[in-house]
Amino acid sequence: MTAFYDDLETRDPAKREADLMAALPKQVALAKATEGYATLLRDVDPQEINSRAALAALPVTRKSELIELQASKPPFGGLNATPAGQLARLFLSPGPIAEPEGQQADFWRMGRALYAAGFRAGDIIQNCFSYHMTPAGFLFDGAARAVGCAVIPAGIGQTEQQCHMIAHFQPVGYAGTPDFLKIILAKADELGVDASSITKALVGGGALLPPLRKEYADRGIQVLQSYGTADVGNIAYESEAQEGMIVEEEIILEIVRPGTGDPVAEGEVGEVVVTLLNQDYPLIRFGTGDLSAILSGISPCGRTAPRIKGWMGRADQRTKIRGMFVDPVQIDRVLKAHDDVSRMRLVVGEEGGLDTVTLQCEATSQDDALAEKIGAAFQAECKVRATVEFADELPKDGKIIDDIRVY
Repeated sequence: MTAFYDDLETRDPAKREADLMAALPKQVALAKATEGYATLLRDVDPQEINSRAALAALPVTRKSELIELQASKPPFGGLNATPAGQLARLFLSPGPIAEPEGQQADFWRMGRALYAAGFRAGDIIQNCFSYHMTPAGFLFDGAARAVGCAVIPAGIGQTEQQCHMIAHFQPVGYAGTPDFLKIILAKADELGVDASSITKALVGGGALLPPLRKEYADRGIQVLQSYGTADVGNIAYESEAQEGMIVEEEIILEIVRPGTGDPVAEGEVGEVVVTLLNQDYPLIRFGTGDLSAILSGISPCGRTAPRIKGWMGRADQRTKIRGMFVDPVQIDRVLKAHDDVSRMRLVVGEEGGLDTVTLQCEATSQDDALAEKIGAAFQAECKVRATVEFADELPKDGKIIDDIRVY
């Protein structure tokens, strides 16, 4: 029994990067051949997209845009490389957003996360993700089969029945949202059911807060987190080191400034953008709408892939000011029109029932003439007046629009 799922996890980081960049042109070519990407990538030569810099020049397709794309070209916006009838399953998540599942085993690549959480062949897992309409249940079910585990397809709800299944099958592990396990254990205590067979869990779909993790640990259950989406599958996962989340081997992950496609510096918070090395659904620069940041170094567990801090909130900071919607991409347009400004943040507050709007700028020169110029450009772009303030340094927390109004 090895400590790692496969040899990919311990590759030299330079070798991993070279392998990913070598695969990238083929993936861009596959995407360009689809109906959905044909126009978007019309002027792109796939063979030239062989570096992160070249990739960063391509447009970002955000999750919010999938609804419109799929409405115009059902079921998948023309982004699927495999015809819908040749796929294994078709899902419809809230939004509504459709997601495909291909024929290959462990389509969403979650087996790696399950293995890192301590699951091994022969383990029994109570899978409490939904199998209905959305892919979550099958995502973890496929992972269990890839590792060699048996699955109790429990789904969500019915806590008393969940307890009876634990008593009957004696599963060693749980898969589901972080808080539902607590509900099941509380019901087991109430019913006098012995649930001590569960000693490990892999959770997702919500935040695992430190007090809850400790509560589980006090009961002898090690709980680790996975981070993914229904569109992409596994993006990153925790190992026993619990120092950040390790990026999945078969994706190319970028962190970009919200509202743009521009990569940020290591350690800076931004939107998670993923290029998926998938033959059925070749998503190129897919903006998840989630915030995170790259951690420096490699995990103490020995896995050498890049790490992210985990889920840090939503990147979609669009807000309404004095009857006008303002989007981070508009702030970015104002920023790029001023070479002497390196960063901007719009702070929206409230005073006496009226909106206050302050555009904070990190700039090399800080004078009234520049402030007036920026203010005029902002008003022209957003149709809203703002007070321009200069700062020596703005926080690198991924916030482009900081709405501090209390409703």
